Amino acid sequence: MESSLWLGSKRHRATLTGWNFKWTRVDRKNRDSKTISVSVSDVVGVEEGRVSVLPRKTVEDSDKDFTVFYVKRVRSGSSRGLLWRLGQTQFSCPSRVLRDQWTKHLRAALKTHCPLRPNKLLVFINPFGGKKKGKHIYDSLAAPLFALAGISCHVIVTERANQARDHLLKKDLTGYDGVVCVGGDGMFSEVLHGVIGRTQQEAGLCENDPSVELQACPLHIGIIPAGSTDCICYATVGVTDPVTSALHIIIGDSQPLDVCSVHHANTLARYSVSLLGYGFYGDVLLQSEKKRWMGPLRYDYAGTLVYLSNRSYAGIVHFLPADPLISSPRDKTQCLSGCGVCSSSTERLFIQSSQSSLCSSHHSHISSEPEGDWVKVEGRFRCVSLTSMSCSCPKSPLGLSPSAHLADGTGDLILVWDSNPLGFLKYLYRHTSSQDQFDLPFVEVHRVKAIRFSVSSIEEDGAYKVVREPSPSDEEEKEENEYHVEELSRNGSLQRLRSKCSPDSRVTCGMCCGRAPTTSVWNCDGEILPFTDIQCRIHGQLVRLYARGIEDTAAVQLENGHL
Repeated sequence: MESSLWLGSKRHRATLTGWNFKWTRVDRKNRDSKTISVSVSDVVGVEEGRVSVLPRKTVEDSDKDFTVFYVKRVRSGSSRGLLWRLGQTQFSCPSRVLRDQWTKHLRAALKTHCPLRPNKLLVFINPFGGKKKGKHIYDSLAAPLFALAGISCHVIVTERANQARDHLLKKDLTGYDGVVCVGGDGMFSEVLHGVIGRTQQEAGLCENDPSVELQACPLHIGIIPAGSTDCICYATVGVTDPVTSALHIIIGDSQPLDVCSVHHANTLARYSVSLLGYGFYGDVLLQSEKKRWMGPLRYDYAGTLVYLSNRSYAGIVHFLPADPLISSPRDKTQCLSGCGVCSSSTERLFIQSSQSSLCSSHHSHISSEPEGDWVKVEGRFRCVSLTSMSCSCPKSPLGLSPSAHLADGTGDLILVWDSNPLGFLKYLYRHTSSQDQFDLPFVEVHRVKAIRFSVSSIEEDGAYKVVREPSPSDEEEKEENEYHVEELSRNGSLQRLRSKCSPDSRVTCGMCCGRAPTTSVWNCDGEILPFTDIQCRIHGQLVRLYARGIEDTAAVQLENGHL
């Protein structure tokens, strides 16, 4: 379709051809001037009249005008990705008939070329996360955009922990194209466990079987960042901006994501998509939980205290290496939008997943590997970390493992051996810069498909021996030392654990105490796993997010700050 349209008093030649809608200014001598082109896939909506949506919706009725809304990319300053903003252009037509033709053809083009856009979404809002502005962020920024795009939303404001997970596990989800969480990483984890758990239930698979081949989830997950850290959003989009995330959901972007299952004693403990850390990162989380009143500053406080404690822990790590010919954690590549490594992994991963097993009935990929393929490492470590993504964030722009991939079916195992305090400080500092944090003699990194971690029986006995000795003089003190932890974790498993050391002995500084703890805890995406022995496996492309990965700013041509 082609005709003359007016922007103000300026005449333009507008053309809609296949995937593109463009308009070219025409001067008085009928010569073409500046052309603006918008891909149909970037069009958010079309409205009759002269309409504005943000910061509030205003409509000026006109029989001859229509407004086109589209994605406009702008630089994001210090962030890695691009900010998406809602661009709009108001056109005037010579007649109402022509106006109706343009709106009809543009809407038809959206349906034809963008069939994967969501029509109905289930939205969970955490009103308590971050600065407690989740509902305001959704109502003022995301909801108007969803309405503009014609997306129907069923909104649930959560009132308790695990409400979103329970809803996804038990309620009817027929008709929903995706699930959106408004909150931080904790809210995302709830939705993640609910979506994965529901999919495995319907597939008849047992999540407690470490060897089971999990079924990929059909429901997409969207994230509207409204938490304290929003690390998942940052690592998959490159910015933590509600408008950008809402536009990715509207466009129907689809980013596959690897998920790591964590089992203990043949029971599913949690799923992880970012960091699983033992030692330093576990101690920091454990210490910070006692200072929640400090807000985000508690992490800096806890990190300083744990660093000064100068701890290391004995452990035994078994890992199953990934194919080094496909990729390496030291190859200096970055997982960006359209990543070739992740794209080439799709076919390979889903060929493997075609042979799924029922609970404890067959052995799948992890258990069918010859025992000789596993590698064993034993020693004392400052920290042991398994990352399924780069774990980049504003404080660490490149992340814990800069070359990790979002959807290649592998994770990066980072082993930081016991070292002097200055050496470990150098390792931590390099996370905030562009220096290679792996280029240190006490650090090694491996790309893996699965790991097992345990501590020796000697270390376990040593860790528990002191607190098992009853206090002969004070029974009340004994009762305090028998510290009970009762936690309903976000994956739904009720853990009743009697800690075999007192809470104070787990977090003392190590410099002012007679005996430092000999075991740590696991930090699993910001949740504490209060045991040591675990078995982990990477499930390739198990879920899909409404995202497209971090866009390469160098590859996107920008003019005057936007496309």
